[in-house]
Amino acid sequence: MSTGVGIDYSAWDHIYVSDDEDVTSPYVDTQSLYRMRHRARLERMADFQQRGDDLESSIAECKRLLEEARGRLKELEEGMKEGEEDEEREAELKKVRAEVRKLKKDEKVFERMIEEHRREEKKLPWDVDTLSKEGFSKSVLNIKPIQKEETQEEKVEKHKSFVEMYAKEIKHFGMLRRCDDSQKYLSDNPHLVCEETANCLVVFCIDFEIDEKHALMEQVAHQAIVMKFILDLAGTLAVDPRGCFRQFFSKIKTADKPYQDAFDHELEMLKARVRSCARIHMESAMKELEEEEKQKRLGPGGLDPLEVYESLPKEIQKSFDEKNVQMLQEAINKLDPEEGKYHLRRCIDSGLWVPDPGEEDDDDDGDDEDK
Repeated sequence: MSTGVGIDYSAWDHIYVSDDEDVTSPYVDTQSLYRMRHRARLERMADFQQRGDDLESSIAECKRLLEEARGRLKELEEGMKEGEEDEEREAELKKVRAEVRKLKKDEKVFERMIEEHRREEKKLPWDVDTLSKEGFSKSVLNIKPIQKEETQEEKVEKHKSFVEMYAKEIKHFGMLRRCDDSQKYLSDNPHLVCEETANCLVVFCIDFEIDEKHALMEQVAHQAIVMKFILDLAGTLAVDPRGCFRQFFSKIKTADKPYQDAFDHELEMLKARVRSCARIHMESAMKELEEEEKQKRLGPGGLDPLEVYESLPKEIQKSFDEKNVQMLQEAINKLDPEEGKYHLRRCIDSGLWVPDPGEEDDDDDGDDEDK
């Protein structure tokens, strides 16, 4: 039987021909190799879908936060129009406007990711696991946008603004102990998944260590490493970290020993660096304090009385300890005249010895007569 129209096979051009059952060496367990290849492909598919689901959740959360921020902004602007002006309200208005601008920018980034994914999704080949069921109708490709290199000044200003705006939220995240709580909090606040948060957490660690709050330091250090691992994972996958933090928590909950050992090693290294940095800060602060105290102690001639006292002969030191003027005069008279004058002058310049009016002039006249 013949047909008037040929069969169009173009719909099958992109079917993926699996290599799961390629011919293998007779020395290899073929069935095990088939299962391994098939499992690897399924894991790639699951990873692709997970990243898509994560990004869908992130953009939905971004839209929700943007809507809330717009509502707060409208209330504040209406209050300003009604004459309720004060510095606190103006500062809050400025903060909310900055938040709205940032959320709008984030929303556009997510939209570009979704658009790019849709183009990529059309190019995906079919395979034995996708022919008989619906494909990834809601998956998106999480692609990290290319950004221009920031200058050091821009980075400092960006970090300062971010910390001023979200310091309270960052500290709250630093205090969370359970993975599920951390994941939920980042889901509610995806803007915290960034390098600025990690840096701020490390600063909190140093402050706690300086204040000798060691347990709090170790807790916040753990959260700093959590954020670092999320950022490292995003760098490895070349994706936005806001779209992959759920993958990290899924991985750390079921982590094998090498991965958990790597996490623990990084945590211990961070705590060691924090302790070292805190010690350096405290030593520097002590030196500054000692220098300030020294400046306050300086006598009329610019000498430190403590240093001068330490350099005096024992008998002169004893006379100062006992506040015995006669003993001081006798101790000086026992010395060589030049040495006695040297020590007396240093005592006067440091404020250890306050001569009677005219006494210093008499000493100077005596020097002139000797000459």
